[in-house]
Amino acid sequence: MLDKNTIKLLRLPFSLLLMPIFLLALSQINTPFTWLDVLYPFLIIHLLVYPASNGYNSYVDRDEHSIGILERPPMPTEQLFYLTLVMDFAAIIGGAFLVSIPFSLCLVPYILASRAYSSRQIRLKKYPIIGFLVVIFFQGAFTYYISHLGIAKAFLDVNGTTIWILAACSFQIGGVYPLTQIYQHQQDLADGVVTISYKLGYNGTFLFSGAMFLLCNVCYFLYFDKINQLNSFYILQLFFIPILVFFVYWFSLVLKNEVNANFKNTMLLNLIAAFCMNACFAVLLLKNSYQ
Repeated sequence: MLDKNTIKLLRLPFSLLLMPIFLLALSQINTPFTWLDVLYPFLIIHLLVYPASNGYNSYVDRDEHSIGILERPPMPTEQLFYLTLVMDFAAIIGGAFLVSIPFSLCLVPYILASRAYSSRQIRLKKYPIIGFLVVIFFQGAFTYYISHLGIAKAFLDVNGTTIWILAACSFQIGGVYPLTQIYQHQQDLADGVVTISYKLGYNGTFLFSGAMFLLCNVCYFLYFDKINQLNSFYILQLFFIPILVFFVYWFSLVLKNEVNANFKNTMLLNLIAAFCMNACFAVLLLKNSYQ
């Protein structure tokens, strides 16, 4: 029987915050697909791979303060560690049988990178630049790539057009990721982890994230311009507005008092961004479905 705290540390709702990349990939596939083509890779990525990564991170870090969507995380047990192993193997095996062998094989580097990020033996997260680059590549461009592969059953042709949407995905994660670290500088330092947010400082984190979001937007423009769908880019801008408004508002609060760089505001930004981006890419999916 699984302990309720073990299930809690998988942080299953956190997968919703990472869902926009999958929906974006889905919205850009032009070949025919069935609902099962979408369902299987979606469940494998969001209910196995992501939660296993969250659980392993919690098992290794043994956080006593706020993490992810948990304001007061419980202490992990050995059960959590073995559950994450089972989930990772289930993702790889399920991916091979339910989706495709190439999709399954592509899950392996994602899982290994996730483990290397948290593992005490390798601990990529303690290096501010390397940790940042690993996260934005695998949660951004690589996730788009494997999502496309899982749904379309074909490798994405990386060319002068698709490179821009891959870059946009990584810059999008690059904008959010430092902001998820901003409230736990001291907690990370106590664990020997120097994050990119700590190196940048509170104000620097907001300026850096703003630059990442700007680069993300430029890449989206170049991609949609190349596929002659600038109307999709303009739709995207509408959904960016609530994110931008809260981002600027939060930054103004932090400029007045750094205590506002806290868990509550971090989660608010994450929720607003996830809701807007999920809704946006769902709209693009519907739009492209009826063209």
